[in-house]
Amino acid sequence: MEAVAVIVALIFAVLVTLGVIATVKTVRAVKRGVDRTVTQARRTVEDTRLKARQYAQPGAPGEVAQLRLSLRTSMRATQEALRLAATEDASLSEALALFERLSAHGHELDDDLKRLENEPDKARIAACLPELRERTERVKGSADSLRWAAQDRARRFAEDDLETLSGQIQMEAGALRHWTMDEPEESRAPGSASSGSTAPAEETSGADGRAADGQTPERPAINGRRTWQQPGYSWQKSRRPESTT
Repeated sequence: MEAVAVIVALIFAVLVTLGVIATVKTVRAVKRGVDRTVTQARRTVEDTRLKARQYAQPGAPGEVAQLRLSLRTSMRATQEALRLAATEDASLSEALALFERLSAHGHELDDDLKRLENEPDKARIAACLPELRERTERVKGSADSLRWAAQDRARRFAEDDLETLSGQIQMEAGALRHWTMDEPEESRAPGSASSGSTAPAEETSGADGRAADGQTPERPAINGRRTWQQPGYSWQKSRRPESTT
């Protein structure tokens, strides 16, 4: 009885442990989902604010908002493109590592632009804007280059795979149509054999001299096999014999 009680206690402990692990994993998954939703919501709000500021404040403040918006859009598009492509192409791991280093510069630049966006002195904004514009173009150009290279690589692999698949399909289609070359020869074989056997039969019956001696002439041989007994393909319907009544 003590052994049974120990076994039951162990089973109960294992079930409780599994339940706790499952609960922790569920809570973490829900937390990640909530964090991702909050991040996307904040990102959408920030992008909307920058678009409104871009058109509402012309001049240097509006250009700062435009630079932030273009930088964020380019970096986000490159990040998504590389992550999706890396799941199918392991060789993009180096590109992902380079993008992570580029992201550090992108975040630093975005912080500088954000501080300049809140700067009340328009003269200082105008003085700092050329250098920040150049940095933005460099970071954005590097991100675009990585994204376009990954897209071109994926497109090239898809074209090569489609070309190989098309060649294999053409070969298989040709192999499936081999009966179109074999069927005419097989269909002419029975006809040629029957036509060849008719002439000797007529000559034999016509040249037979035993009919003049009162003997019953021999019946002519049947010309070939019966057509309804000839072998055919599985998709052909068999012909019924003609009525002899």
